[in-house]
Amino acid sequence: MQNKNEQIISLIELNEELENYFSNTIIPQLFVDANLILRKFTPPAMKHFNLKDEFIGRPLEEVEENFRYHSIIDNIKVVIETGKILEKEIQTTDLRWYQMNILPYIVRKENKTNGVIITFVDITSRIRDLKEQESMITEHELLLDTVAHDLKNPIHGIGLVTELLKRLQRQKNMEKLPVLLNNIENSLSSMKKVITDLMDSRWKDHGKVAAEELIDLESILEDVRLTLAPQIQESQAVINVNLECSEVTFVRRKLRSIVYNLVSNAIKYTSPDHKPEITITSVREKDYVVFSVADKGIGMNEDECKLIFEKFQRVKSTYEGSGVGLYLVKTMVNAAGGRIELQSEPGKGSAFKVFIKM
Repeated sequence: MQNKNEQIISLIELNEELENYFSNTIIPQLFVDANLILRKFTPPAMKHFNLKDEFIGRPLEEVEENFRYHSIIDNIKVVIETGKILEKEIQTTDLRWYQMNILPYIVRKENKTNGVIITFVDITSRIRDLKEQESMITEHELLLDTVAHDLKNPIHGIGLVTELLKRLQRQKNMEKLPVLLNNIENSLSSMKKVITDLMDSRWKDHGKVAAEELIDLESILEDVRLTLAPQIQESQAVINVNLECSEVTFVRRKLRSIVYNLVSNAIKYTSPDHKPEITITSVREKDYVVFSVADKGIGMNEDECKLIFEKFQRVKSTYEGSGVGLYLVKTMVNAAGGRIELQSEPGKGSAFKVFIKM
């Protein structure tokens, strides 16, 4: 009789200790039995998931919506069946993130799982920090890709001018020297601007995303024309411009890179026996300014159009390029809440439409 009383007292003490633990823990926890009945929860769980005392003893499926995570019952069943701990990061429908641990509650004498204890640790702030870090890393990678790509083209322009100077020297015809020297200056100026933008983004405003501003598309186009002057002159490209909507809000460096890539490609991807003919327009469509660059170049087939925006994918290996330019364009446009569309046909040219959010 005494032993029985001692066992009862011991059980009461253990129960009180468990109650005391559940009452004082700062971690949201649930105890669900093998029949998926909610048996106990901690005060933080009550607060986080809006639980009430009358929920105790009810099937979990009746209060499942409170947890704002619809797979919780399936996860519990797996732990009960396997007896193995389940750990996973979950996002609830209120957009909060938790480290959820489901531990099997094992009755040692019977060696069976008689339910689970579920622990929720709020990791929303950590996930937010990680996302911000990922965003910064992506921004820096994009910046480096853009700088590398944008420096390559002025260098190419200087190379073209150098070849022309050599020809003029051999022909002893120096009448075009001032124009060529001006082209070199423009290319060097473009390189200096790219490097300055890099320094501003990387060092002066370290940790800050480049700010958007109200920009005149015409000024960006003029800047691009000056940078591409050697290529325009060499190819005798004709560029027609009709801007019905000229002002857009964007990061200046990124918008310049977008326009530069599209115009540069329109010049480059033209058959050698034709002069590039490019039409640049802008119109307003609902909540967007649509900036379009159309050419009458070599064009692309349907399969090539699907690959053209992938990084390091080059569909025309006979033309110089790195396969990064259009990937950068799409990445920058998408990141700003816009999109880019392409219409192209082999032998008839291509038209790129950039939708810039108003």
